[in-house]
Amino acid sequence: MTPRQRDLDLVVVGAGFAGLYMLHRARGLGLDVVLVEAADGVGGTWWWNRYPGARCDVESVEYSFSFDEDLQQEWEWSERYAPQPEILAYLEHVADRFDLRRDIRLGTRVTAVTWDDAGERWDVATDAGDGYRTRYVVMATGCLSMPMTPQIPGIEDFAGEVLHTGRWPHEGVDVAGLRVGVVGTGSSGVQSVPVLAEQASELTVFQRTAAFTVPAHNGALDPEDLAAIKADYPTIREANRQMSTAFGARFPRNDVSALAVAEEERLEIFEEHWARGGLPFLASFNDLLLDPEANDVAADYVRSKIRDVVEDPEVAERLSPDQVIGCKRMCVDSGYLRTFNQPHVHLVDVSEHPIERVSVDGIRTSAGHHDLDVIVLATGFDAMTGALARIAITGREGRTLDEEWSAGPHTLLGLAMDGFPNLFTVTGPGSPSVLTNMVVSIEHHVEWISELIAHADASGVTCVEADHGAQEEWVAYVNEVAGLTLFPTCSSWYLGANVSGKPRVFMPLPGFPAYAEHCAQVAADGYPGFTLT
Repeated sequence: MTPRQRDLDLVVVGAGFAGLYMLHRARGLGLDVVLVEAADGVGGTWWWNRYPGARCDVESVEYSFSFDEDLQQEWEWSERYAPQPEILAYLEHVADRFDLRRDIRLGTRVTAVTWDDAGERWDVATDAGDGYRTRYVVMATGCLSMPMTPQIPGIEDFAGEVLHTGRWPHEGVDVAGLRVGVVGTGSSGVQSVPVLAEQASELTVFQRTAAFTVPAHNGALDPEDLAAIKADYPTIREANRQMSTAFGARFPRNDVSALAVAEEERLEIFEEHWARGGLPFLASFNDLLLDPEANDVAADYVRSKIRDVVEDPEVAERLSPDQVIGCKRMCVDSGYLRTFNQPHVHLVDVSEHPIERVSVDGIRTSAGHHDLDVIVLATGFDAMTGALARIAITGREGRTLDEEWSAGPHTLLGLAMDGFPNLFTVTGPGSPSVLTNMVVSIEHHVEWISELIAHADASGVTCVEADHGAQEEWVAYVNEVAGLTLFPTCSSWYLGANVSGKPRVFMPLPGFPAYAEHCAQVAADGYPGFTLT
C-alpha cells in the first residue's frame, strides 16, 4: 500500500441509483466504504443527461426506491413521467437524507482496478493519483453511461457547436433562431426533437432507422391518485419485486395471444393500451416478442397510428419502421411524430442518403448539403459494457476484463466473473437489467450482493468468485433464452450493434421472474456456482 492509498472494505464506483443504494447498504453491514464518482455531483445518468426533453420512460412512482417507507411517503412526484431535473433532485435528496455524501468522492475517475492475489485485495487507482486498497469492489457504473460518439469525417471542422445528448452542457443551450441538425432517432432524439423544434428556426433530423414510438400521455399527477398510490405502495412494490409482469412495473398484462382473438377484439385491446400510453403497450398480448406473426399485427397497428398523426404521406412512410416492434427499446413519445407536421422541421433518411461528411457549415449527405449552426448527436451509448471497458480491470494472473470479454461479456448472473474475485457488477450483462424497470433490478442486485458479502464475512470467507463452468453455463442459458424471443432479430444496442467493432452478442437476459427466483435459490442453497474460499 502506497502512502496515498487508503485501506477499505469496499469501493463502489458510480453515484447513480445503484451506487447510492450500495453505499447505504454497505454502511448497514458496518463496512468501511467509499464511493468514487467521476461527475461533480451525484445522480449518475441523470446528472449527465440534461438534454431538452430528457425524462424517464418508466412511471415516476415506480422509478424510485422502495427500501425506505418514509422516503416513499415524503417525496412528491409532480408528473407521470418524471423529467430529468426532478429525478436528479430526488437522487440528491436521497444522498442528503441518508447522509451519503461524507463517503462519496466526486470529480474523481477510477482508472484501474488490479487484483493482488497474495494479499487478496483490489488496488483501485484514480485520475487524482491516489487510490484505495480494498477487499471488495462493486461496479455501479450504469448500463447507459458511456456516450457513443460516431466518427463522422470532418466533424472537427464544423464551425458551430457540436453537442451530445449524453453530455449536455449544464448551463443549457439556447438554439433560438438557429439551424439545428439532430443525428439519431433513439430515445434521446425522440425526446429532444419536439423541444428543439420549439426554439430552432430550422430543424433537420437525420434518421438511419425509424423508431417505433408509443404516446406518453404524460401530465401532472393528480394529488388524489398519488395519495392512493402511496397508501397502496406495499402492494405495488411487492408486485414489482415478484415480477408478476416481467418488466418490474405495473403493466396491465393480457395473457392471451394476439392471434387467438378476432381482429375486432384485437384492435380494441390495442386501442386500450394505446390510450393508456407508455411501454405497457408491449403487454397488449403475451406473444408480441415471441411470435413473428403476432408481432406483425402489433407493428402494423403502430404504423397505422403513424400515418394518422403525420400529415405528409411520404414523411409518414419514412417514419414507419420496417423491423420487429420491441426488438429495439421502444420510445415513449411526447409530441415527436407531430413535430414533423411543422414546416420548419425536415426528415433526412440517411439509410437512403448516407452522411458523407461534416463541413464547416453543415452536414453533407449523398443527396446534398444541409446548412446548420448546431449539430446534436443523439447517438446513444456504448451500452452495458462501455463504462467497464474504460477502466483497466485486471484480475488473477494478469487476466484483463478486456481480454476475457473480447468475444462478448461472460458473467455469472450478471453479477460476477471468473478470474475476478470479490468484484461485482450491478445490472451487468447476463442479467435482465435494461429489459426491466432499472430501479427494481438495481435494488434486487444491491441487496443480493450485500447478503453475499454478509454471508462471506460471517463464514470466514475471504474470496468470492464465479466458477468458470457455472459462468459458461449461464452464458449459454442467456443465449438460449434470448434465442426464444424476437429480441436478437434486429441491430440494436442490446447487441452492441451501434458500436463499431463491438462483438454482436445479446447482452441482457429476457424474463425477470425466473431470474429473481433463481438468484434467491442460489443464495438459499449456499451459493452454488460460486467458489467461496
